[in-house]
Amino acid sequence: MTSATEPTRTSGPARVSPGARDAVFAQLADVGRAEQVSRRIADAIVLGVLVPGERLPSEAELARRFGVALVTAREGLGMLREAGLVDTRRGRDGGSFVVAPDGGEDALLTARLHGLSQVELADLGVYVTAIAAGCADRAAERATPADGARLAAWLDAASFATPADARRNAGGFLLELAVLSQSARLVREQIRLQAEYGPLLWIGLHDDAPRERAVLAMHAVAAAVAGRDRAAAREAVTDLVASVTEWLLAAKARLERGGATDA
Repeated sequence: MTSATEPTRTSGPARVSPGARDAVFAQLADVGRAEQVSRRIADAIVLGVLVPGERLPSEAELARRFGVALVTAREGLGMLREAGLVDTRRGRDGGSFVVAPDGGEDALLTARLHGLSQVELADLGVYVTAIAAGCADRAAERATPADGARLAAWLDAASFATPADARRNAGGFLLELAVLSQSARLVREQIRLQAEYGPLLWIGLHDDAPRERAVLAMHAVAAAVAGRDRAAAREAVTDLVASVTEWLLAAKARLERGGATDA
């Protein structure tokens, strides 16, 4: 993806795989395509796959990549502008540029939470757990001591001080775990899950308690991988996903009662 300006890098060591960018612009399903364009790009911005200051592909290029009509790509970009996530500039050096979310991020994710049922959220948790547990099991089986040390060092260097850092690096941790599994299929599936559902999955990390629980679970996963303890790795990553899924289900219940996502 080309950029007219040098993107502003965010804090934390999250490493974005080129495959994550490919997942952002994969072709869409047939229904609600403008909304899907907006959601796919918004999720990538929140997750940190697309960074503030980065220029998006042109409307024509977006339409080609997503497999949609030009007017559909344009409508999707319009939704992103309304959400404050994209700024469109005219002129020779113009285009649509990623903007750092300013309050619109949580509103956007809350809107997505509104659109999913309790059953769908619980099913998402089951699916993410299955993929993450598979990655953890294979990583603990196959990782060398050096691999385990690198995963621990990555986690020690990752910042979880802010909700944005926590969301980005929690997703980054699962991607690192997938890479250590040495399974191309698991890596591709983890990339797809992070691009599609990562920002929603980690929304609860703006609360201190689930963030602390998630960080503890990640350290437990890293320790299990370093110790080649497959059962402990699966258990720890299951607890990690369970912590955020429980928060999502509780937040959804509060929304259904007319409250806010926060307790």
